Parts: sequence; C-alpha cells; structure tokens
Amino acid sequence: MRKNHTLPVEENCRLCDTLSPIFYTSKKKRFFQCPNCKGVFASQHFLPNDETEINRYQAHNNDVTDPRYREFVSPITSSIFKDFKSTDKGLDFGSGTGPVITTVLRENNYDVETYDPYFDNRPEVLTHQYQYIASCEVIEHFHDPFKEFKNLKSLLLPNGKLYLMTDPFRKDIDFQNWYYKNDPTHVFLYHNDSFQWIKEHLGFEKLEIKKRLIIYSV
Repeated sequence: MRKNHTLPVEENCRLCDTLSPIFYTSKKKRFFQCPNCKGVFASQHFLPNDETEINRYQAHNNDVTDPRYREFVSPITSSIFKDFKSTDKGLDFGSGTGPVITTVLRENNYDVETYDPYFDNRPEVLTHQYQYIASCEVIEHFHDPFKEFKNLKSLLLPNGKLYLMTDPFRKDIDFQNWYYKNDPTHVFLYHNDSFQWIKEHLGFEKLEIKKRLIIYSV
C-alpha cells in the first residue's frame, strides 16, 4: 500500500460509479462517501485480501446452538417462516463458518442450500434460482457491490425475496466512534439511499427497511 499522502482524494463509488470525495481518514483506512447513493466505502487501496477475510471470519464464535446467535438472525428466519413454505427453495448466501440461518430453517424442514466463497465454496449452487435468499452480515464485505447485487438478483425466481442484515449508515452516526467501520473487512457501508438506488437500478419491485433488516422483492 502506498503512503497516505499519495493516496487519491476521490474515488468512484463501487456501487453507482459516482466520483466521491474523502469522508473520513484514519491510520488504518480511508473512506469516501458517494454524493449520489450516500454509501460510505473504503478506498480500493485498503481492501483486505483473502487471508485477512478468512482470519477475521474464523475469529467469530459462530456457534449455531447459541441462543443469542439465533436471536440475532431471527429477523431473517422469522420473515422467511412468514413468507415462504418449507418446500420453497432457499439459499443462505455467505453462510460462513456457522450457518445458523440454515440450521434454524432446516430444523423446521425448510429446503435451503448454503454458499460461502471461503468456507462452503460450491459454485454449482449459484447456477440455480431460488424463491428466497438470506444474507446476514455479508453485504458490507462486498468489494464490488454492484456486481454482487446484480448476481443476487439474477438468482431469484419471480416473486422471490432477498433478505439482508447489516447496520446501515445514518447521518447522525458519530462515524469516528462507530464500531461498524472498525472491522477491516467492512468495506462498503450502506445508507438507506444506497438501498433505494439498488432497487431502482437493478430492477427490484419492492424495498422494505426495518432497522437492520433489508428486504427486496422481485
């Protein structure tokens, strides 16, 4: 990585491609904020490599039997139970080292596949389409969010839904002290305007934002 004084003062947003100015700089990261979609993203010079991503994931204690972990993902699992039947086909995208969403769904006889680029890399599951896709604490890791959201949209059947969990950025957040930016693998932080931009430009029919739960419908 180059020294800070040689780093760019603007970069193109990796979601909507708008030229974006510096928003926040620290010794470990430089963030830009897009004036269009309002997303806050780490400079391309600070993107983590695969080893950093893997080590960070493995540091998480993702015990699928932990009731606190199950409660954390319950906005997604409860929504799926309400919206879909057990015979509908689902995908847990970015299922990680402890696929708790899949575990809870399968305990209720739901038909769900798992995919994770590091821990469950089965590209064959990405050749099918699904009634629903769940992705918890994953989208903030996307190095190329436009490409990733376009891919997720293509994996949904008509009338399908995409369930996401993340911690959205708001203008009233004290960014300097915000815990969410400190994770070295969190490289794109979404504003509600970012989610709206995705809906309008990638062809989703409906968007619901319920605090940390984001739901797209096709």
